[in-house]
Amino acid sequence: MSLIIHRNGDRATVSAPAEAFTGTVLISPVIVTPKPASIRSVDVSFAPGGRTFWHHHPMGQTLRVTSGMGLVALRGEAPQVIRAGDTVFIPPDVEHWHGATPTTGMSHIAFQEEPEGETVWLDAVSEDDYTLTPA
Repeated sequence: MSLIIHRNGDRATVSAPAEAFTGTVLISPVIVTPKPASIRSVDVSFAPGGRTFWHHHPMGQTLRVTSGMGLVALRGEAPQVIRAGDTVFIPPDVEHWHGATPTTGMSHIAFQEEPEGETVWLDAVSEDDYTLTPA
């Protein structure tokens, strides 16, 4: 097997699907590794107010915040503030959401192993959950 190099600009940035995101969110592919590896990664940019729906990952998810300030929350808990340079690990099958604050944008690179399935998308994050005072 030889190296796989994805050149900057070779793959399109797309708008995030309305069935899984609220607000203006752009997704740029980073990598989907060939088997037997199982890493999937995307670079996600959230405009103020943009966020994911509730979701979970069978093997967990890691987020590396690359710019701005955002929020991440587990179901039933107040959101936590995350900033550029922060790295967050969400354990396997734990329902969560992440995105920008109401007034600041945020970008992160999301990494997850997905050998047996992809992200499980659930319901939209309610305004009440989104606007809870951060912990």
